[in-house]
Amino acid sequence: MIPTPHRRRSLTVAAAAAATGLLLSACAGGGSGASDDDGSPSPSGEPVAGGDLTFAITVDSHCIDPQQVGNNDAIAAARQTVASLTAQDPESGEILPWLAESWEVNDDASSYTFHLRDDATYADGTPIDAESVKTNFDAIVALGATASLGSQYLVGYEGTTVTDPQTLTVDFAAPSAQFLQATSTFSLGLLAPSSADLSVEDRCAGKFVGSGPFSVKSYTQDQEIVLEKVAGYAWGSEANDHQGEAYLDTVTFKVIPEASVRSGSLVSGQIDATAAISTVDLPQFDGNGFWLEYRANPGVVFNLFPNESSPLAGDEAVRTAILKGIDREQIADTVLSEQDEPATSVLSHSTPLYESIADELAYDPEGAKKILDDAGWVEGADGVREKDGQKLSTTVTFWQVPEPLELVQQQLAQIGVDLQLQHVTVAESQAIKESGDFDFDYYNLTRSDPDVLRTIFSANARNINQRDAEEVDGLLDASAAATDPAERQELVTEASRLLVQKGHAIPVYELSTTIAAADTVHGLTFEASSRLDFYDAWVTQG
Repeated sequence: MIPTPHRRRSLTVAAAAAATGLLLSACAGGGSGASDDDGSPSPSGEPVAGGDLTFAITVDSHCIDPQQVGNNDAIAAARQTVASLTAQDPESGEILPWLAESWEVNDDASSYTFHLRDDATYADGTPIDAESVKTNFDAIVALGATASLGSQYLVGYEGTTVTDPQTLTVDFAAPSAQFLQATSTFSLGLLAPSSADLSVEDRCAGKFVGSGPFSVKSYTQDQEIVLEKVAGYAWGSEANDHQGEAYLDTVTFKVIPEASVRSGSLVSGQIDATAAISTVDLPQFDGNGFWLEYRANPGVVFNLFPNESSPLAGDEAVRTAILKGIDREQIADTVLSEQDEPATSVLSHSTPLYESIADELAYDPEGAKKILDDAGWVEGADGVREKDGQKLSTTVTFWQVPEPLELVQQQLAQIGVDLQLQHVTVAESQAIKESGDFDFDYYNLTRSDPDVLRTIFSANARNINQRDAEEVDGLLDASAAATDPAERQELVTEASRLLVQKGHAIPVYELSTTIAAADTVHGLTFEASSRLDFYDAWVTQG
């Protein structure tokens, strides 16, 4: 059995409070700013308003609309431009007030009533009222798959009823225990009603009007995104350390694809911070005028996702052999940072309601070989197995760094599987997903709620496997309706186990996000879903 790894430094989320988030009313919460205890530097004095922060990202996915984006680099900018109905405490997982001061949830979590604060506005001065929230939710549903995350959070949405300017009720056709946590995400962040009338292209280009502490000043594709603080913003969430305007005047996201250039730019002061320093370069930024802060990403870990409508990935023997043929500990110890964990479930250990199923993920190359032997896959002269004249050669499509998959490729070669690596751009990866023309896909999906499993795997949702409905889908769908934390945890754990046993999910490793920043940067940290939060950030002047 692979032990549940706790040797690496990470932040776990308390499961019980976050499990359903179905609070009858909002509770007060604490701040999430950096301190000596969490590994980031304590600010030397009070925050100072003004100044600019330059942050490096690796890629531009050509869209920064928070209701459309799914790429982490795009999210880093988009998250800052919208406020949400609620916030989530990064340490406890508790749901806290933001634009909604309080809320009620009915007994089966099919109806949510929110009471809005009465002083918040969009960046153009339009009041954030109940009618505008309804416009947002209706527009996200209308976007459909274009709003790839938000539309999944609103599955079963029957509509929003406006009672008065500050009160609205969101109704679902069936219980939706995940919805309250969803209202804390950027995907359901609020845009001014006028933005709903824009084309998806104009929204992607940053022409929307948001509700957050920053707005889009300029966007030059493949070069930079410049955000500027919103004057008069005074509705920070209870998960933050202050309520008023952002301290920074601007945040500039520079697109720097090359890892060595990002590291060099941080050393030279051309950028102030990044979350994309290569593993080998991280130690030089641990002190020496810099600081590092880590957080494990909650949600679905990096997986090989089989397209079971394709012949090889549709073979359960092939999938389960691949699952057993991966040495996750070796991958974590060899090619990843000290903070990245080997997978012990389909969910990251920082996800609410996570439970280890590491026994299902034990490295067992001999067991993998036996599965393939029994299924009639015979080792050929070149070491690659064959059956009925077909080579056991399959392809994984990905856009991320190749090193983990290169090691997976070497490990699977030892059991007679030829895994070909197809490295593509983010845009190409998305197009391939939409076309369904792939053997195996590879990615992770960050969300601080276990419903992320249903979102990806359920045959009634995204159905990444392109398979027919079976027992696991009933468990996934039932977990979305369960309001009791213990019941929901049992459903989530059993669904995770079945996904692995059937080879629908082939977990590899957990992602962590590492901020590397100059000592002149303070208060830059993570929100509950390990998304970057620049609202409390400030820089030393002079």
